Amino acid sequence: MPFLLMCYLFAYLDRVNVAFAKLQMAQQLQFSEAVYGLGAGIFFIGYFLFEVPSNLIMARVGARRWIARIMITWGLLSAGMMLVTTANQFYVMRFLLGVAEAGFFPGVLLYLSQWFPSVQRGRVVALLMAAVPVSTVIGAPISGLILESMQGVSGLGGWQWMFVIEGIPPVVLGVICLFLLTDKIADAKWLTPQEKSQLQMQLALENKHKSTHSFSAALASPRLWLLAAIYFCIALGNLGLAFWMPTLVREAGVQSLKTIGLLTAIPYLCATIVMILVGRSADARRERRYHLAVPMLIGALGLIAAAHMPNLSLTMVALMVATAGLTTALPMFWPVPSAILGGSAMAGGLALLNSAGALAGFVGPFGIGWLKTNTAHPNLALYVMAVIVAAGAAAVLSLRAKEVNR
Repeated sequence: MPFLLMCYLFAYLDRVNVAFAKLQMAQQLQFSEAVYGLGAGIFFIGYFLFEVPSNLIMARVGARRWIARIMITWGLLSAGMMLVTTANQFYVMRFLLGVAEAGFFPGVLLYLSQWFPSVQRGRVVALLMAAVPVSTVIGAPISGLILESMQGVSGLGGWQWMFVIEGIPPVVLGVICLFLLTDKIADAKWLTPQEKSQLQMQLALENKHKSTHSFSAALASPRLWLLAAIYFCIALGNLGLAFWMPTLVREAGVQSLKTIGLLTAIPYLCATIVMILVGRSADARRERRYHLAVPMLIGALGLIAAAHMPNLSLTMVALMVATAGLTTALPMFWPVPSAILGGSAMAGGLALLNSAGALAGFVGPFGIGWLKTNTAHPNLALYVMAVIVAAGAAAVLSLRAKEVNR
């Protein structure tokens, strides 16, 4: 788990570090808010198109080799972002980065579902997804520091150095994957034969009680598409906030890039604590619906509050509330489809759901950039995001508690 946490940390950091690069990159390359929004979002088009095929391939070749392939290619492409000089190059590189990373997160979820029984899955997924806020807690100050301290070194911009420095670790971790990960319980050298047998029997028994076992049946199930709509709402709120928070902090009156990095880390530090506590609560009570819907509603209220705050201090409080709610909803969502899907439906179903999140990843940043460029209401995007997240919370409450709370 610590190793997978580190891998996902760099996956998320390399996905959203363009939010910090924008603080220099947009001015140097003359990118408008709309250009940045499209480039930030187009990553998720590549991610969306290749998500399901990638996860189905991983189910065949094993997590160890496929996760290693994903990490090595995305690290190289992330570092290659330093070569961007035009808007079209920006779009192409972000698209290819999405193609390279496609399948990583649902692949890891599938991998965990093959090792951990459902009674532990809430806290395990919460631990994994702690990488989302932790990547910002660690990465935001480092990114701000690189932007300022490396500006002009060897004739390169600070944003170029940031892409290179933050693109190297995934390549190294990808190589380590080949030696550290174990594909099957039967191959785990750290488990006794009795432990292996007990774990395999427990997982097999759980799989019998899941209502959907084939991918084709999953595609025909209205519940899968309802889950996809819910995750679209969660992801749109999270990624919209992640890609634009540094800009929101600067618009609140902060000019120093180092300070922007430190302030951006604060909401995610709070979110890390909240999501782990809520994950433990959900497992202890064997309750999923309210542990998902309530954080979503809190996140929506935080977004609305952030649009009204008159100064930096109150803006930061609102962003902390929004980030804690939206980030906590991420790990609270994933045990829900795991309780419903089984067999071959798990690999394709998880990938399809994450594809809905990828689609939201395009709509969110692009939509915010478009609204900021083409409307006279700079905070309209926050209201739109809040309404969408609240609608997702209402959809969560429509799920049947007996099926979801397994």
